[in-house]
Parts: sequence; C-alpha cells; structure tokens
Amino acid sequence: MRRTDRLFELIQILRDGMLHRAADMAARLEVSVRTVYRDMDTLVASGIPVEGERGVGYMMTAPVTLPPLNLTMAELEALHLGMAVVAEAADDDLRKAARSLSAKIDAVLPEDRAAPREGWGFAVYPFADAAAGFAHMPKIRAAIRSRQKLRLAYRALDDTPSRRTVRPLQLEYWGRVWTLTAWCEAREDFRVFRVDRIETLDILPELFVDEPGRTLADYMAGLPSRG
Repeated sequence: MRRTDRLFELIQILRDGMLHRAADMAARLEVSVRTVYRDMDTLVASGIPVEGERGVGYMMTAPVTLPPLNLTMAELEALHLGMAVVAEAADDDLRKAARSLSAKIDAVLPEDRAAPREGWGFAVYPFADAAAGFAHMPKIRAAIRSRQKLRLAYRALDDTPSRRTVRPLQLEYWGRVWTLTAWCEAREDFRVFRVDRIETLDILPELFVDEPGRTLADYMAGLPSRG
C-alpha cells in the first residue's frame, strides 16, 4: 500500500471520533506500530485534527471536511483541478503560486483545524491523486441530482478489483481527495469509495427512491456522535 493510501485509510479509521490504539491500527493495515507512529506524526503536522500520544491512542477531534466557501461544487472542482495541474508543473514560480493558493484556502478553515504555514493538504496527498478522479465527477454529480444508479468498476487500496451498482448519495472532500458515499447493492450496506480509485463509471437509466435504512440521513445517523 502506498503511503498516501495508508494515510487516507488512517483518516477513515479515525473518522468515527473514537480512541484507537496504534497497535490495532497497525494490525488492520498490516504495518508496524512504528510506521503508524510516523504516519500519525505526519497527519498531526499536516493540520489534520488528530490528538493522542504513543502508548495511549489517537482520535480525531473534528470532521475532516471543507467548510463553505461560497463556491459551487463545479467551482471547487475547477479550483483543485487547476492546482493539481499547476503543482505538477516544472516552473518553480507556478508551484509556489499553487501552495500560496492552498494556504489562502487553509486560512478560512475553522480554528480547530488550524493549518501549518505550508498548508496541511500538501503534506498528505499529492495533487495527482485528486486529478485522477476528476473525470468521473460530472457523471457522479448528475446521478446524485437525478437520483440514478451508477455502475462502476472499482479498485480497492489493495488493488482488488470489483464491479458495483450503487445509489450515489454524497460527494465529500478530504484534502485533495474526493470520496463518494453510496448505498452498495452488492454489499447491502453503505460504502465510501475514493473517486480516484474508480476505473470506469456509467449512469444507469434506473432511478432510485428513498427507502428506510438506505438514505444519506440513515448513513449520517449511523456515525458515532462526537458529543
């Protein structure tokens, strides 16, 4: 598993707001405890709202989402696609400009998610990860609006391929990486898919309606309360 993928998995584990021991997370990701310690140091240094200490455990103290910036979804996608392209450029001035723009976005984050001077997102996810999923975003947005099912070919973080039919419910932003929360008909449960791991995606003509236990409200209600 690539380090960026592992960091994303750690954020997913911590997302429930509960205390997690490094040993348990290491066993789940099949890495050493020392590796988890280093990864947690990276997340903390990157401004991810994580608290804890070695030997005790770690927990996330605030949701990892982008607060409202008076931007539409399309505008936000365009912004980060632009930064993704610029960050890969050979021109040092352009790379610095991309970091400056990221810092300005970081500056409007809530106080409990204060970012380091260089901007928390750059330290965790390369822009190429986000850019890889942008091609699917228009179809996903359209399917969410029209309440149409999606058929997608997905490759998990361990490279296991699968084909799923899902009910798309919500797109979420995780600091240069987007995820799709959906009801997976194959698993009969909610699943969160990294958009950049989707290989192919098609909108199906079949519509879906709200059913008890399968709505976004049901998904959110199932998340542990942060008190």
